[in-house]
Amino acid sequence: MRSCRSVTRTGRHTPTISKPFAVDSAVMSEQLMSLPSGLRPVRAPGVDSLRPDTVRVYADRPADIPAMLAAFERSLNSADRDYPALVVGTSGSTGTPKQTLLSAGALAASASATEGYFAGISGVSASVSGAAQWLLALPAHYVAGAQVLARSVLAGTSPVIADSVTQNVSFSPTVFLSAAHALSSSRTFISLVPTQLHKLLEAADSDPTLGSEIHAALGSFTGILLGGAPASAALLAQASELSLPVVTTYGSAESAGGCLYARYPNDLEALPGVQLRCVPEDSAPEGAGRIYLGGDHIASGYVGDEQRTAEHFFVDSQGTRWYRTDDYGALSTHGLSVLGRSDDVIISGGIKISASAVRQALEGAPQVREAFVAGVPDARWGSAVVAAYTKVGASGASSTAEPLEQHLSQLCTEQLGAHARPKLLVALEDFPVTSTGKPDRAALIGILTERYRAQ
Repeated sequence: MRSCRSVTRTGRHTPTISKPFAVDSAVMSEQLMSLPSGLRPVRAPGVDSLRPDTVRVYADRPADIPAMLAAFERSLNSADRDYPALVVGTSGSTGTPKQTLLSAGALAASASATEGYFAGISGVSASVSGAAQWLLALPAHYVAGAQVLARSVLAGTSPVIADSVTQNVSFSPTVFLSAAHALSSSRTFISLVPTQLHKLLEAADSDPTLGSEIHAALGSFTGILLGGAPASAALLAQASELSLPVVTTYGSAESAGGCLYARYPNDLEALPGVQLRCVPEDSAPEGAGRIYLGGDHIASGYVGDEQRTAEHFFVDSQGTRWYRTDDYGALSTHGLSVLGRSDDVIISGGIKISASAVRQALEGAPQVREAFVAGVPDARWGSAVVAAYTKVGASGASSTAEPLEQHLSQLCTEQLGAHARPKLLVALEDFPVTSTGKPDRAALIGILTERYRAQ
C-alpha cells in the first residue's frame, strides 16, 4: 500500500502522485509533523444558513429514509457546492450535543475519494464496471449510514435497505443475506461496524452450509467498509484469509465519514484529495501527534457553536479546510497508525498508558472477540486501567490451563509492562451499543467504574 506520507491525490476518479516516492525522509517528516501554513479558525455556520431541505439526523431519533433520499436528490444535484446538505447531530448524552454541517461539496468530495481509492486498486476498475450500488445495514442517522444514501444519489442507483434498519429486527445473517441477494449492480458496497462482521463470520463458522452462502455474499462486494470502532487484528486476518474485500476506515462526521483506508495488514493511507498531518503535542505519546485532516470533504463546522468550531476547524493560506481531530497518530513510511483518542491516554501512577495499546494486546488472545479499555478514578494510582471484553463464540474456552483473565493479564504485562496490566477485567456477553451500533463508551465506563468500586 502506498504511504499516505508520500502521496497527494487529487481528482474525482483517477489518483495522481504529485511527489516521487524517493523523497528525503527528514524533509517529509518535517513537513507532515507541522501545522499547515497560515492556519486560522473558521466561523461556525449559523442556524439561519440551513435550508428547508437540509437533512438533519440525530443519534436519538429515527431517520426518515425516503425523505432523506428526496432531499439529497435536490441538494446534491445543486450547482452550489456550499449548499448545506446534511447535519449530523449527537444526542448530547455524554456532553454538549454537536451538530456537524456537511455541504453538498463535502459529500461529493468524500464519495469521489472512495471511488478514486477503489479505481486505484489493481484489477478492480478493469474487471468490474457500472455504477456503485450500496447496501444500507447501518442506521441512517449515523454518518456512515447517511453517506450510503448520499452516495447512492450521487451514483444514480437505488440503495438496498436491510430489514434491521427499518423493521424491529436485529442485524443477522438472514437479514444480511436477504438484502445482499437484492443487489443488482456489478459494483456493490456496504458499510459495517466490526460487531456486524464478527456476527456474520461466527455464524459462518458454526454452520458450514450457511457459511458458504455468507462467504459468497461477502466476497461478491466490491468493497466492505469497516469502521465506527477499532477492528481486532484477528477479525481482519480472518477476513483477509477468506479474500474478503474488507477495507478499514478512519474518519468521523467532521470528515464526512472515513477518509483514510487500509487493507490488512497495511496502515491507513489518505484517500484521493485528502491531506494529513500529525502535529506533536506535549500530552501525545512519544513520536506521535494530533491528527489533522484536510480537504474538500471537511465539514463546515458545528452549527451555532462558535467556540467548538474555532477549536477544531481551520482554513490554511491555500484555502484548504482542516479538521483537528480528537485522536493521536504516528506516521511512518507505511502510513498512519491511529493510537487512540487524546483522552484515551491513561495516566496511572504517573505513567502514560495507551488504552488503544492495551486493547490491542487483549484482542491478541484468540479467545477475545473485542475489548474496551478505560481509566477509572483511583485514590492511589490517580487512574486505574480497567477493561471489558467479549469472548469468541464457539472457541471461547482458554487454550491454556490457567484462567482466561490471568492469561490476559500476562499478555498485557509481557507486551506493555506491568504498569499497563488491567487492574480489573470484566467479561461481558456483548457490549452495550449506541443507536448507531457502536460500543457505548459511556455505558461501558459506567459498568467498569461500578465493578471496580465494588472490588
